[in-house]
Amino acid sequence: MKDFVLYCKSYARDFLRLKRLLESINQFNSDRLDFYISTPKADKNLLEESLGKNGYIWIADEEIVAANPHADLEKYKAMPGSLSQQIIKSEFWRLGFSENYLCLDSDSFFIRTFYKSDFLSSDGVPYTVLHQNKELFQLAADRGHEKVGRDLKLEAERVKALFHRKGPNFYCAPAPFIWSAKVWQSLAAEYLEPEGISLWDFISPDHPETLIYGETLQRYRAIPLIAIEPLFRTYHYDWQYFLMRRLGETEFKVAQNYLGIIYQSAWEAELNLGQSQKSLPSQLLKRIKRFGRYLQSFI
Repeated sequence: MKDFVLYCKSYARDFLRLKRLLESINQFNSDRLDFYISTPKADKNLLEESLGKNGYIWIADEEIVAANPHADLEKYKAMPGSLSQQIIKSEFWRLGFSENYLCLDSDSFFIRTFYKSDFLSSDGVPYTVLHQNKELFQLAADRGHEKVGRDLKLEAERVKALFHRKGPNFYCAPAPFIWSAKVWQSLAAEYLEPEGISLWDFISPDHPETLIYGETLQRYRAIPLIAIEPLFRTYHYDWQYFLMRRLGETEFKVAQNYLGIIYQSAWEAELNLGQSQKSLPSQLLKRIKRFGRYLQSFI
């Protein structure tokens, strides 16, 4: 078993983004950390056509599902992809490839050299992204997007209540996430099994995996908590990206403080693999709204 690997759960629509991520890993992965990619079995051939066969280790999502004796393959197939992918990412540890892993999203990519020491302490303890999200909340409030902070705070309160914790809200997002198998194991042993449920029953649209991981760590302390700020510069919204660019932010400047960048796939549609399912009028309206947010960045 390795002490640290890279992992990304992906699917067909994101393969162009995943190709960009793979290219960045090949360029900047100084310690040659193993990179695992999981997709549904049905997507394997398309994955190899899009990325080639080198530079990563492929595993099937179904293999990760089967690693949990309490999981239900039919339930996985019936779940919306946005939900099942959260659970699959959180269950990757069960395959036993590594004690810890960097869980990457397809819409991320590295912009400078990285090392295992960026994720693990000299004692082999994984760092934990843990913060209060104040920068995003303040920016959203300044730009008239109060709903952003309000929704995230309510989400954190719901998950915090599951663990009966009082006090400030803490966030383990945005991606990529440094996750420890010991933390996920402690959730199963200390919470899920006594309740007679599995992670497939626990994670939901109201209770996302990132907050569950953070609350589990704070509650059961399976590893020492060494908090760090987010590893990647994440542009959650196009209005945020336009504003930051207007203020002089560039990829070169971002590399001084971050290992990589995430452009949310929701507004980077040009990298969707395959034809859009939206009608032409719908696509046009979306572009007009986006241009309006671009103009807003001048205000």
